[in-house]
Amino acid sequence: MYPTSCDTFVALPPSTEGQRIVFGKNSDRPCDEVQEVVYFPAKSHDPEEKVECTYIEIEQVAQTYAVVLSRPAWLWGAEMGANEHQVCIGNEAVWGKESADGEEALLGMDLVRLALERADSAERAVDVITQLLEQHGQGGNCMEDECGFTYHNSFLISDRTEAWVLETAGKYWAAERVEAGYRNISNEYSITTKIDKEHAELRTYAQQQHWWNGRAEFSFAKVYSYSTTARIEAAEGRYCEGRKLLQKSEGHITAESMMDILRDKESGINMEGMFMTTGSMVSVVPKDQNLPGVHFFTATPDPDRSVFKPFIFVVDIKQLKHTCSPCFGEEDPVKKKPRFQSKPNRKHPLFLKHEVAAAIIDSTRERGERIVEKMRALEKQKLAEMEKYLTEGIEDATLPVHLFTDTVDEELSIYSSA
Repeated sequence: MYPTSCDTFVALPPSTEGQRIVFGKNSDRPCDEVQEVVYFPAKSHDPEEKVECTYIEIEQVAQTYAVVLSRPAWLWGAEMGANEHQVCIGNEAVWGKESADGEEALLGMDLVRLALERADSAERAVDVITQLLEQHGQGGNCMEDECGFTYHNSFLISDRTEAWVLETAGKYWAAERVEAGYRNISNEYSITTKIDKEHAELRTYAQQQHWWNGRAEFSFAKVYSYSTTARIEAAEGRYCEGRKLLQKSEGHITAESMMDILRDKESGINMEGMFMTTGSMVSVVPKDQNLPGVHFFTATPDPDRSVFKPFIFVVDIKQLKHTCSPCFGEEDPVKKKPRFQSKPNRKHPLFLKHEVAAAIIDSTRERGERIVEKMRALEKQKLAEMEKYLTEGIEDATLPVHLFTDTVDEELSIYSSA
């Protein structure tokens, strides 16, 4: 089996309802991997301070922004997330002609978190990631198990005004600006001839490798991709199905329709099996700077059997550092785990309760239907409450402070009464 992972989407006016950007991602990971949602506040750092990422240590910056992340519990980085400036990022595994078998460096998931902590716009996030690639490279096993699962990365990045697609092959990269409509990425290169930024040696390197003759029109995807593999063909199918689902709702894309796309199993976007959707995110960001962005996370596998729970950045937030679960990432990075040691139990309380509820949904029709009905009712209630914030703003900044954790408690109560 070829591990495949993730689909990421963004829609901008006029494809969305209202003057809003809607972002969404399914994180597809090993079925036994726990994903957690964590919050890190903005922070000032001392000169010469270092930051320890999953495998390597790099220079820290003077100021990092507040971030909310959905991440595999064993690592430092993140599969997806947002920051206080309403920048949203999701990454994808991609493979091509450039070898992905390198030494331990920055994971694509590390780059997601670093960009969110350091960038106040989508374009600035592109710059942060590409500068870090040049300085430190990308590489390392992307699973906690010793299986050698390595890949290059593509990123879909959005803010209040635009989106960017950034696709990489080692240190080489191409980026495409998206100013209207919709865009999605899967596990394949998708930037063709519309390249708005690129590595200075992108084309020279391709010529040196005899991938491009220097005369034909340069298409990043055509030049850097494999011609065909089973993995690429599977990604192509999900990419095309994702575009069809976006097109189906074009002009009316909302948080709800993005959640429906992420829940779609027939397309393969909501993945099942040994690799499955272990966490999902949907963000709604108004173009109006005076209105808050709302970021919904499941923190549980299979969005079709999960509740999207809202998070809002507020001024002087007094939340706990970790909004959903104990955080193992910084205290227990993968490189500190002795080789072949059994994995620690990282299952947080929501994951454990959800695991039991999912089993009931699968095995007991009436009880399962009641659970799902209550889950959808809770989600619908939160969507309605968030619509008021998205339309009118927030008068009392203390109200959303524990929004995510309070919704987790309400979800837990559903499972406890099942």
